[in-house]
Amino acid sequence: MTVHFIGAGPGAADLITVRGRDLLARCAVCLYPGSLTPSDLLAHCPPGARLVDTADRTLEEIVGELTAAHARGQDVARLCSGDPSVYSAVAEQARRLDEAGVPYEITPGVPAFAAAAAVLGRELTVPTVGQSLILTRAQARSTRMPEGEELATFAASGATLALHLAINRIEQVVDELLPHYGADCPVAVVAHASQPAQTVLRGTLADIAAQVREAGVSRAAMIFVGRVLAAEGFPDSFLYSATRERSTQPRSLP
Repeated sequence: MTVHFIGAGPGAADLITVRGRDLLARCAVCLYPGSLTPSDLLAHCPPGARLVDTADRTLEEIVGELTAAHARGQDVARLCSGDPSVYSAVAEQARRLDEAGVPYEITPGVPAFAAAAAVLGRELTVPTVGQSLILTRAQARSTRMPEGEELATFAASGATLALHLAINRIEQVVDELLPHYGADCPVAVVAHASQPAQTVLRGTLADIAAQVREAGVSRAAMIFVGRVLAAEGFPDSFLYSATRERSTQPRSLP
């Protein structure tokens, strides 16, 4: 009997992986993150499955559900919004399962930043413009950021930023980034990517805060900052360049 941490994707029910869907269909218990989980996704659960909304549950209550299901001999699906590797609280749940001797596996999912980039129709690594992406968040009513991971520190690199959990601190974000990127730096906000309530805002550091407030965006949003968002006239990738030396030997299948 195993606990399966499953990346549920950014919201759309069909953006879960095939593996994740198949696991969900065979688990007698499913814990899901509240209203962020579409009903169409939960429809993959087997008939009679125990469905547990964790939106108002404490960590101990959630782990209690996982261990109790394991004790009953039931596989458990623990759905995580986006991908479990980023801002999913899997680490503290896994730590407690280790202590309890309960086995678990992690199945990746489509991360929110990837879904949002797809909505924008943009690659986040553009030749000669930006080849690095920093995933981070803003300090708010949440766990303290580690020393050295202040937003201004990352901004000093000039790399493209993808900010989670920062939309309600948009003014703070702008203030910290302006000295490093300039008022004309492109910014995009994607809220509820892939979902019916999807909202897209495009602007610059000079005007994005006002757009966010006017649109009433306050949750489930990604903020992107960087020149790649408006890049034009950049050279083609070396990967497909005609000048790159290529092997003349035919490739064989493994």
